Amino acid sequence: MNPISAVKANWRVLLLVAFVGFAVVALFIPGGIVADNSVGENESLQDSPTNLEFGLGLEGGTRLRAPVVGMTAEDVAPDAVSDDGQVDQDRIDDLERALHGDDEEQLGLDRSNASVHVQDDGTVVAEVFTDSVSDAEFAAALQSAGADVSEDDVRDGVSQRTRDQNIETIQTKINAAGLSGGTVYEQTTTNGDHYIVVEVPNMGSGELRQLLSERGVVEVVAYYPENGNQTNETMLTGDDIATVDPPRQEESRPGQSGDGYVVPVEVGEEAAPGFQQQMNDFGFTDPNEGMGRCSLDTTNGTVDFDHDGEQYCLVTVTDGEPVAAHSMGSSLADSMRDEEWANDPIFQMGAQNQQDAQQLSVNLQAGSLRAPLDFEESQVYSIEAAHADQFKEYSLLIGLLSVLTVSGVVYARYTDTRVALPMIVTALAEVVVLLGFAALIRMPLDLSHVAGFIAVVGTGVDDLVIIADEVMDEGDVSSERVFQSRFRKAFWVIGAAAATTVVALSPLAVLSLGDLRGFAIITILGVFIGVLITRPAYGDILRRLLTDR
Repeated sequence: MNPISAVKANWRVLLLVAFVGFAVVALFIPGGIVADNSVGENESLQDSPTNLEFGLGLEGGTRLRAPVVGMTAEDVAPDAVSDDGQVDQDRIDDLERALHGDDEEQLGLDRSNASVHVQDDGTVVAEVFTDSVSDAEFAAALQSAGADVSEDDVRDGVSQRTRDQNIETIQTKINAAGLSGGTVYEQTTTNGDHYIVVEVPNMGSGELRQLLSERGVVEVVAYYPENGNQTNETMLTGDDIATVDPPRQEESRPGQSGDGYVVPVEVGEEAAPGFQQQMNDFGFTDPNEGMGRCSLDTTNGTVDFDHDGEQYCLVTVTDGEPVAAHSMGSSLADSMRDEEWANDPIFQMGAQNQQDAQQLSVNLQAGSLRAPLDFEESQVYSIEAAHADQFKEYSLLIGLLSVLTVSGVVYARYTDTRVALPMIVTALAEVVVLLGFAALIRMPLDLSHVAGFIAVVGTGVDDLVIIADEVMDEGDVSSERVFQSRFRKAFWVIGAAAATTVVALSPLAVLSLGDLRGFAIITILGVFIGVLITRPAYGDILRRLLTDR
C-alpha cells in the first residue's frame, strides 16, 4: 500500500494522533499552543508542571455572591426617543440634572452614583447606585424633571446593562491583579433576584472583599492657587487613560527621598491636548511659579492639605480619597510648555507605596465599578489551600483507580489484547484531548470537572464496548466489508446515545447551577470528542487488527 493510500485508509487514527499531539503541547509546553504572557498568568501557573488552571475545589480560594446596590425606574421618559429611534439628548440631560443637581428637589448625587441611559428597546432607564436615597426621593427628583414616575414605579436592583458592566469590570480587575483562574458570572434565583458571583482561587475572603469593595473611580485633580485661594479641578479620569504600564518606584529628585511609587500611563489622544493646555494655563509648567511646588504630606494613605504657601499639586484621587500628591517635573513641564507633550502623552500618576500603586494600576486597567456590591447581603464560601491540595491528590487517585478498574473489567470480558488494549488507550487519549482543551482555553478545573472526566471515561469505554460487541458477536471478521457493516450499526447506537446525553445535560451547561455546570460542560465536550474523533479512530484500529487487510 502506497503512503497516500495508507493515509486515506487510516486518516481517523492520524486525526486522533494529531489531536493528542496538540493536547500534549497545550498541557506541558510553557505557554501552550499560543503563548500567553498576559497579566492574568500568575506564578503558581508558571511553577506548575502543566498549563492547567484549577478552581476553588482544587486550588483553594473564595467564592463570594452578592447583589448590586441600587434602584431602578424604567420607561421614565417615553417622549425622549422618537419612533425612528432618535434620542432627545436635551431630555436625557434634564433627567440627569435631576439626579446630579443641587437644587432642593434634586438629589445632588455624584456622577458615579446615578445614571440615565436608553436601552436597546428604546426605553429610558434611570438608576441610583446608593442606599442613601429612598424610593420616594428618587421618584420626586424624576418628577421634578417632568417624568411620569411614582414611588411604586421604582424597584430595587439595577438594570441588566449595569450588571453586565459590573461583571466585565470585576473580571478585568481579577485579571489585572494577576489572579489566574478567577471567574465572574451572574446568578438568578427562582424569585427573580440577581446576584453577581465571583470565584477567585488562592485568595482569602478578606482580600476578595477588599478588592471588590473599592469602586475604583480614579481621577487626577489639579490643586493650585486662584485669586488668592487654593482651588481644585479634575483634570483626568479613568476614561481618559488609554494604556497603563506596571507600577515602579519613583525616581528621586533633589530634596526628596524617592520612596514613593508611580504608575506610568498614556493619556488618550482626545484628552491629552486639553490637559496640556490647562497645565499651562494654571501655571503648573511655569518654572518660576508652579514647577516643583508641592509639599503636601501623605499620612496613612491620605493627603494632608494643611500647608503654608501656595501649592501646585497633581493629586491622585481614588474613590473620592486623595491618596498621593506630586509636583510637576521639569521634563514634563518643558514638554507641555513647548506643546509637544500631546504628541506622546505619557504621564505618571502617584501612589504612596507599592501596594497602593498596584491597586491604582488595577483600577486604571479595569475601570470603575458601575455600581457597588451589597456586602451585607453577601454569601461567602472559602476553601483552605491545604484542603484543596488534598482534594487534588484524591482526585488524581480516584482517576487512576477508575482507569485501572475499567481496564481490568474490559480485559476480563474479552481476554484479547487486540480488543482490550486499543480500547483502553483510546479512552485515555480522549481524556488527554479534553485536558489539552481545558489548558488551551484556560478553563479553571474544579471537583465538578473531575467528576465529568470520570464520567467521560465510563461512557467512552461503554461506547467502545458496544463497538467491539457488535463487531465480534456474530463471529470472526475476515472481510472489511462485513466489518464496516457491523461498525455502522454500532455507530448509530452510539450516536443516538450521545445525542440523548447532550440534550439531557444541555440545561445544566447553560443555566447557572453552580458546580453542576462544570460537570455538564466536560461531559458534553467528552461526548463530542468521542463521537467525532475517538470512536471512529477505534473502529479503524479494530478493523486493522481483526480483518485480513
